Amino acid sequence: MSDETLNLTVDLTNCDREPIHIPGLVQPHGVLLVLHSSTLEILQVSRNTLELLDRTAEELLGQPLAGLLGDEQVKLIQRCLAKDFESVNPLNLSIERQHQSLAFDGIVHRLDAFILLELEPNIIESHTNFFDFYHQMKGAITRIQKAPTLLEMCQEVVEEVRQITGFDRVMVYQFDAEGSGSVIAEDTIHETPYLGLRYPSSDIPQQARHLYTLNWLRLIPDVSYQPVALAPVNNPVTQQPLDLSLSVLRSVSPLHLEYLQNMGVTASMSISLIQDQKLWGLIACHHSSPKYISYNIRTVCEFIGQVMSIELANKAASEDSDYKVHIKTLQTQFIEALSQTEHFLNGIMQLETELLQLVNATGAVLCSGSQCICVGETPAEADVRALLDWMKPHFVQSLFETRSLSKAYPAAESFQAIASGVLALEISKVHHNYILWFRPEVIQTVNWGGNPNKPVEVLADNSLRMSPRRSFDLWQETVRASALPWKPCEIAAVIELRSLLVGVVLRQADELALMNFELQRSNEELDSFAYIASHDLKEPLRGIHNYANFLMEDYATELDSNGVTKLQTIVRLTQRMEDLINSLLYFSRLGRAELMRQTVNLDELVHQTIATLTIARPQDEVEFRIPQPLPEIECDRARVNELFTNLISNAIKYNNKAEKWIEIGYIPGEGAEEMAGSGRSPILTFPTLTFYVRDNGIGIPPEHLDKIFQIFRRLHGRDDFGGGTGAGLTIARKIVERHGGKIWVESVPAEGSTFYFTLAAETDA
Repeated sequence: MSDETLNLTVDLTNCDREPIHIPGLVQPHGVLLVLHSSTLEILQVSRNTLELLDRTAEELLGQPLAGLLGDEQVKLIQRCLAKDFESVNPLNLSIERQHQSLAFDGIVHRLDAFILLELEPNIIESHTNFFDFYHQMKGAITRIQKAPTLLEMCQEVVEEVRQITGFDRVMVYQFDAEGSGSVIAEDTIHETPYLGLRYPSSDIPQQARHLYTLNWLRLIPDVSYQPVALAPVNNPVTQQPLDLSLSVLRSVSPLHLEYLQNMGVTASMSISLIQDQKLWGLIACHHSSPKYISYNIRTVCEFIGQVMSIELANKAASEDSDYKVHIKTLQTQFIEALSQTEHFLNGIMQLETELLQLVNATGAVLCSGSQCICVGETPAEADVRALLDWMKPHFVQSLFETRSLSKAYPAAESFQAIASGVLALEISKVHHNYILWFRPEVIQTVNWGGNPNKPVEVLADNSLRMSPRRSFDLWQETVRASALPWKPCEIAAVIELRSLLVGVVLRQADELALMNFELQRSNEELDSFAYIASHDLKEPLRGIHNYANFLMEDYATELDSNGVTKLQTIVRLTQRMEDLINSLLYFSRLGRAELMRQTVNLDELVHQTIATLTIARPQDEVEFRIPQPLPEIECDRARVNELFTNLISNAIKYNNKAEKWIEIGYIPGEGAEEMAGSGRSPILTFPTLTFYVRDNGIGIPPEHLDKIFQIFRRLHGRDDFGGGTGAGLTIARKIVERHGGKIWVESVPAEGSTFYFTLAAETDA
């Protein structure tokens, strides 16, 4: 493997994999004792006991704790085991050494079946009592709480902590969404400020951040310390390295120590700032010489960090208060608009400007099914659809947000100037309802504390080591393809908007379901009524027809010509009425009868239909054209035969040309969509093939195109063009719809008509 290839295999996760919670080492300024929780037998001990306790590790191992501390102090520790350790630490303990009593701060915590006792020499003899603590903290807490902004609060904190501890430099370090951090407040005696500098996420690896959430305060009195091993190295009960996550003496990662040394820091202390159970940032303290801070003072600093953590939410709530009021006003407008609309798209489109202002975006796209509506500056529709397809698996709780889209989605580089930032909302995955907001690229200059790219060292054995940075001088970088970050209040507004939209969509779905139910019930009742009415009407109608014939036969000699004519009219009208009733009865049955689907060769069926019509109408000379053999499909043979019969017979009937012709064919799917989108007919998405019957007949005027499928609607006189009931095209439409298709017509008067229809069935072209 070449050196170039080796470099490609290194990434910043090398630091993230360092097991810093089980180093097996502690810092030398205190002693660690691992005790059995029930017997308080000493199971492990750090190897610096001789220096601090005047006893070797071997003398202590396997012995009861009372042998070191005495019975009274052991009873004190036992009473603490049932309490919250944070409320009892530190314990004021003393140990006899060379005929003198040494004071220690005892820090206790539990780890599974073990008790960890850490002893730090109490260098300051006096202990801070409650009243001293109260007076020391009262003014500081008041200033922190009254600070009008987040930055002013941070500045109050760094000044207070530096005054209490005496560190050379105290900073507030805030993490961003990508894990990088920046110094937002500073109090220092040094000439070179760190305020405003940014540091990469690799400076504080992921597992280190996790430990900061467990331990609120971390002290390193001297980065040049020699770490002290535990005896024995592994816990004798578990035979595993001891988890020191909660230990205040836990030895620090060598990489971190090297990092501090490169920075010129000799002592450091970090206080965690937690918001919503996540690490928001740190109060970072640096000193240029060794510096030990007593546990009591550390407790004061930790308390300040906890108060500040509570105030973070309050300060965040007060930030951009006018902007948040504006967002609430916009939300009210959306509620009013959406409560009065039948579809959420219509309601939102009434508030295009407000839709952008809601999250301070420059463009937005609303997607519903196959429809996309663009507002403001947005990528091309094809780019939006591709982005949405990529984005769908990346939604987290129906939300997706980024300020640098091209980093995760390289295809976005082509439109990063208008859409580097994306905030997307998934309203309904089932109905494909989405809203996407866009922000443009903002080119920024970022001030880093040194080059953020960690150097890679190739060691003597050709292994690779990610080493800490050695330079922390100002290092500027021009950042492209990034937008301004989405504010928490904007994301919250979008989440509230989704709840509102989901309510509208669900309401509309309920209304649609109710309408469909009522429509189905109405259709069933109408079919039943048509069947019963048609059946019951036929009996009296036949009586009228028969009695009119009887009158003409029995009283022919007594009736004058006018009377006979009137009776003939009655017979003719009853016959026509019976034809209408039969058509209505057939139409109602057609809606209720089950389709008998089977594989049908349409080419054979159409040729048989043509042969039957030619025999039935020998007087009509018609040229039949079939450009290509028709395919096989799954359908009801009898119904589709009737469909072609009605369309072809109408094409024959309504043709007064000397040379008549009729063309029967089909259009493949792509051709159908192209034809439908030409503007000459409704835009449809055809599930299968589109069939047609075309003629050169009399045509249909444009104003009647939407009427010809209505039942009993004739455009000509009752007896013109061979007469008829006017139900044929209505029945044809019913057959097509029962097959899940659509039927429509294109026509030019005096030139001819083309009837198109689709059948939603499997094809085998």
